[in-house]
Amino acid sequence: MKQLVILGAGTAGTMMANHLVRKLDRTQWGLTVVDQHATHYYQPGFLFIPFGTYSEADVRKPKADFIPKGVTHIQEGIDRIKPEENRVVLADGRELPYDILIIATGCKIAPEETVGMTDEGWRRDIFDFYTIEGAVALRDRLKDFTGGKLVIHLNEMPIKCPVAPLEFTLLAEAFLTHKGVRDKTEITYVSPLSEPFTKHNCAVVLGGMLDEKRITFVSDFNCERIDPVARKLICYDEREVAYDILVTVPTNMGDACIARSGMGDELNFIPTDKHTLQSNAHANVFVIGDATNLPSSKAGSVAHFQADVLTENIQRFIAGKPLDPGFDGHANCFIESGYNKAFLIDFNYDVEPVEGAFPIPVVGPFKLLKETWLNHMGKLAFRWIYWNLLLKGRPMPGITTKMSTVGKKLNKQKGA
Repeated sequence: MKQLVILGAGTAGTMMANHLVRKLDRTQWGLTVVDQHATHYYQPGFLFIPFGTYSEADVRKPKADFIPKGVTHIQEGIDRIKPEENRVVLADGRELPYDILIIATGCKIAPEETVGMTDEGWRRDIFDFYTIEGAVALRDRLKDFTGGKLVIHLNEMPIKCPVAPLEFTLLAEAFLTHKGVRDKTEITYVSPLSEPFTKHNCAVVLGGMLDEKRITFVSDFNCERIDPVARKLICYDEREVAYDILVTVPTNMGDACIARSGMGDELNFIPTDKHTLQSNAHANVFVIGDATNLPSSKAGSVAHFQADVLTENIQRFIAGKPLDPGFDGHANCFIESGYNKAFLIDFNYDVEPVEGAFPIPVVGPFKLLKETWLNHMGKLAFRWIYWNLLLKGRPMPGITTKMSTVGKKLNKQKGA
């Protein structure tokens, strides 16, 4: 029997297991998922924990609950991949042979990459919210915050969920207003980018919101180091930003097993065909989600659209057919803006976020690039959708794999 092995049981790997268990001829193909962790986290929920909207229990469930019957689930670490031998070496020394490999090992924060970040200030004055531990520690710190310098810092791109730092900034402004200490707080958003977001149309809208809410935007700030004693961010050009609380998004990197396998770039992301999701180096290896080096967002919605394309391409590969270059970089995400409102953006490799309605043209009910209460409710509803539809590979009504331009005001694109 031939073997298809999926490395990683996060969002992308779990979706692929659920898709493929229904598509593969199980008399011909064995299907195995490998992941060392027992708990699956709804990572978009980490954003809400510091503000008390969600608890730890709201964002975690056992991974085994989402691995379908008929799939072998191995809970073990991954030491390395031997692509020339078509084998995966596990942390306990076992080796798994494969005929097709899907790499869905994701990415994680690497705070140790920045000098001073993990020194004595780590999770005392310096916090992340990209881990459950960081989000909980930040929640506990914000409970007692009475004012001062709050700095939100994006260290470098790419990161998981590129809008999350901005969302945190806007939610923090609303949280501090409700807490009654906004007037005693200076909020600064520090980024290596020239604009508040990677997509110009969205950056213009969100940049305006930062101005309206008296949030200082510091652009083109490439952090050389952090001085945890003086509580300062220090740029390579010698600019400094002082903080009382620093909420940072550290460097994001692919899994260390990718480095040990010699398959990644300098950040351990795997060179991948941006339309077919096939590894550039190995024909029987496919990559999905945050593990890729694609110029698309590292977000759950992107993994969802990639999973549709990759499921088709796995079947084509097995049948000896040409692969479908079907992934267009499609991404959509809600952007929380505080005060029970949110934006929604929808874009791909070629089309920037524009105004319109989603998912049904004209009708919506969600509005693109507009701040609405209904968009906020959509963001909250996504947690149920994630657990009950997305992870299980079930269809999401009205949402297409490729970005639809019907009903969108494309004349508002940058350069149009």
